[in-house]
Amino acid sequence: MSQANNSSSRDELIAKCLPFLEEVKDLTTGNEVEQWLNEKYGTSSEFYKDLERLITIGVVEEGWAANIEISGRRYRRARLVDPSEETFGFSITAVYMDSTGNDQNNPEGSFRGDYHAHPYGEFNMVVSLNEGAALAGPNGWCYGGWTAPAPGSHHYPEAKGGAIIALFFLPAGRIAYNVKAPDAN
Repeated sequence: MSQANNSSSRDELIAKCLPFLEEVKDLTTGNEVEQWLNEKYGTSSEFYKDLERLITIGVVEEGWAANIEISGRRYRRARLVDPSEETFGFSITAVYMDSTGNDQNNPEGSFRGDYHAHPYGEFNMVVSLNEGAALAGPNGWCYGGWTAPAPGSHHYPEAKGGAIIALFFLPAGRIAYNVKAPDAN
């Protein structure tokens, strides 16, 4: 596909995110916000379906999203947009995780990514690319929809049942990979 088409789908995704970011800019992530996101922007909403389509094109078809390998092709991510005035101070990042055939020996065959913290929380849209694929969230496995880890939360990103895409929005672009996992020596 041509560079112009790649730019077009990427630009369309970002443009569709801007009204959403304006709406959530003053919300604090946590259980209430996660519930609200899944009610208003759940998997059957037009907004979710549009973003799902565009981020899947970006990851699977065109390769402009989640194109930086962290642990081979199974675990990739890329920041699509840095925080700016236009994005109301949010960054936008895409992550691709595939638990298929991994050798980490985690429960349920899950694949774990890099332990990290959310200093200001995270708005995280989850797209399951395989039936039964899920991402671990603060309220259990998310098979599609939203998670909203609260400010100060920390965890391993963890996928099971196949491949997922996480499209996440970070207030001030803040994410910390310099935190120590509780099970680390």
